Amino acid sequence: MPAYSLNRRVSREESVRRFSTVRPRHERWAVILAGGDGTRLRSMTRAIAGDDRPKQFCPVIGVSTLLNQTRERVALSVPPKRTLFVVTEKHQRFYHSLAATLPKDLLVVQPASKGTAPAILYALLRVAAKSPQATVALFPSDHYFADNEAFMAYVDLAFDTAKSRPETVTLLGIAPTGPETEYGWIEPVTSILTHAPRSISRVNRFWEKPSAEVASQLMQRGCLWNSFVMVGRVDALLRMTQLALPDLYRAFATLVPEFGTGAESFRMSGLYAKISETNFSHQVLVTRSNDLAVMRVGDVGWSDLGEPTRVLSTLAQIKGSSQSQVSSFKFETRNQTVEAA
Repeated sequence: MPAYSLNRRVSREESVRRFSTVRPRHERWAVILAGGDGTRLRSMTRAIAGDDRPKQFCPVIGVSTLLNQTRERVALSVPPKRTLFVVTEKHQRFYHSLAATLPKDLLVVQPASKGTAPAILYALLRVAAKSPQATVALFPSDHYFADNEAFMAYVDLAFDTAKSRPETVTLLGIAPTGPETEYGWIEPVTSILTHAPRSISRVNRFWEKPSAEVASQLMQRGCLWNSFVMVGRVDALLRMTQLALPDLYRAFATLVPEFGTGAESFRMSGLYAKISETNFSHQVLVTRSNDLAVMRVGDVGWSDLGEPTRVLSTLAQIKGSSQSQVSSFKFETRNQTVEAA
């Protein structure tokens, strides 16, 4: 696999400069998903931070937390004043510094973690209440990209695609560098452009954690890793969710009049106590594949940091690319040391 350099920190001044030199983006919104518990990486984050914080609030790679790295990346394409953060109430001690820097209406606090579907639906309804014509990009907060600017250029293109295809939600599919068995895969509808960079195709089907043999076949057929980054009009995203999960949608929609009032937190606590854990990928994307398109994203050095082995692999790639920037990959903690090979 190729070697990558450390993420370059994006300054506030640079973000402002970029916004002043590109076409208007007043309808762009972003949602950063930061409400998960990150249990699969718990042993490593405990070694790094000395507590049980979820991985998004931990400096897993570099000196900045994964959430802050995501925030800086997203700011390359979406104004910070139109970027929502979805968090979970029990993690408050880990995001209190973030909350102190944000307008209250940009923090979507879930009473409990009930999966990605409630988190996304809650945030989308908040965006729609503010800007019914918005185009929204959804971002996990636990991913690594070697080249932030290259990846966000694809996000820019997906925003443009939403203008010409307002009914379609575009997933960003990463061109695979190997037959990965732990990622989800997206199979685009076969065309002569299947392997072309930046090509956009309809989605044929999803493959979740295939065997090594199947993953090799998927790679040969031009299938893509599912980054779970998606861009679409807020009404298209909500319509897709409503058709896939009508009861969940109805339950949240009835509480929209409470947004921004003193009753919102209380009413949401009652709702979250009743709903089941629901996965957006499995229960919305898979069932509504006809509403989706997938864009082929080239080699941007992407990794979903969901397991310790992926973190160590990513660190090893960075180490190989720049010995001068990264001299040591030991996480020195009060109890133990975690080291990349």
